[in-house]
Amino acid sequence: MITRGRISSMYIGLILLVAACLLLALASFFASNSTASENTSPPLVLTLKLDGVVAPILANYIDAGLADAAKRNAALVLITMDTPGGLSDSMTDIIHHILDSPVPVVVYVAPDGARGASAGFLILLSADVAAMAPGTRAGAATPILMNGWFSMPMDEVLRKKINNDATAFLRSFSEKRGHNPQLAETAITEARAFTEKEALDGHLIDLVAYSQDELLRNLNGREIKRFDGRTSKLSLENYTVSEFRLSARQRFLMRIVQPDVLFLLLLVGALGLYTEFTHPGVVAPGVVGGICMVLALYAMELLPVNFAGVLLILLALALFILEAKVSSHGVLLLGGIVSMLLGAMFLIRSPLTPGGVSFGVALATTLPFGVLTVFLMSLVLESRKWKTTTGKEKLLGSEGVVTSALCANGEGMVRVQGELWRATSKEDLPEGARVRVRHVEGLMLDVEPVGASGLAGK
Repeated sequence: MITRGRISSMYIGLILLVAACLLLALASFFASNSTASENTSPPLVLTLKLDGVVAPILANYIDAGLADAAKRNAALVLITMDTPGGLSDSMTDIIHHILDSPVPVVVYVAPDGARGASAGFLILLSADVAAMAPGTRAGAATPILMNGWFSMPMDEVLRKKINNDATAFLRSFSEKRGHNPQLAETAITEARAFTEKEALDGHLIDLVAYSQDELLRNLNGREIKRFDGRTSKLSLENYTVSEFRLSARQRFLMRIVQPDVLFLLLLVGALGLYTEFTHPGVVAPGVVGGICMVLALYAMELLPVNFAGVLLILLALALFILEAKVSSHGVLLLGGIVSMLLGAMFLIRSPLTPGGVSFGVALATTLPFGVLTVFLMSLVLESRKWKTTTGKEKLLGSEGVVTSALCANGEGMVRVQGELWRATSKEDLPEGARVRVRHVEGLMLDVEPVGASGLAGK
């Protein structure tokens, strides 16, 4: 027998079953619509700029951009390049991330007049598609050994080891990318450089394009072979472009690693520390100088610093200090200015930074720096001549009047600076005699008559 309660439970269960089926159908419908909308959304092209010396900051920026492209399911990553080269460690890091990128990567040497030299040449050949704009060049990838702050000469054996390692690394990916490894190696072994036409004819790059839009149009529908051997077809119909920018921290660090900024940091740091040492307790100059000097040391780790330039700047500092001590009628000051200008010119000089410190920046900072250094040193020397105005030293040499007669080797009273003091003397002094303080021992003054030979000392 089926009771009314059991029938009600069956109805409720049937209603719940129907409702669940409806919910599943709706979820499937919305999911398919969402997938369809994703599939029909315009392809995303994420653009990055490799502009300047290849250094850890730029490497972190490129790595973050490739990770962001993978996260956003971008159709393509386009790296626009204009670099003189840079550090091999940073170059290797960038190349590894390009080779491992799930999103196809295009490296494009642009705009007109740009270059992909040294480390940039290897980065160019590591991309899924290598492209150049007219009027650009790439190559000249011979390694230069750097040790700390200074460039180091290489003997023939060491040069061969470094070149062989670099060429083997280049072959490891250039062959899989379909480039000409034999010709590419000459950029390392012979420091050869190539125009965009020479690179295209020599199968070092895949195409030449006048602009980014032309490049992307030519890539639409192109089949490329990924580094892992898979074949992928680029679909760039109605693409959208999104630029991946440097973070505020990266922009700040990029500004530090500039020859002009390094020179300014060195001068401000030296002036701040010098001010703190010569005027203890001011605090602010020491703090600013210390921060600037640490930032300068960070930049010097990444830039090729010339030892002769550093010595000339130190010589200039010494000449500025001597100018305040020695009456040279400005000869030492002028010599310091010339020495600092030459130091700025020699401070940084390499194929990566052919301009070094600009003459305008060097001149505009050297003149006020020299004048300030001489002025501060003059204040220090002048302060050494000032008489102490506190403590017992204040009384030494002061004159007073005997108020109670003094017997030889006896005690009496004198008035000095409006105050009464107990005093002793080596000779008899009558009341009203003028005396001078020779020595202070506790609350006892040792005096002598005015006109005597002078102070006994301490």
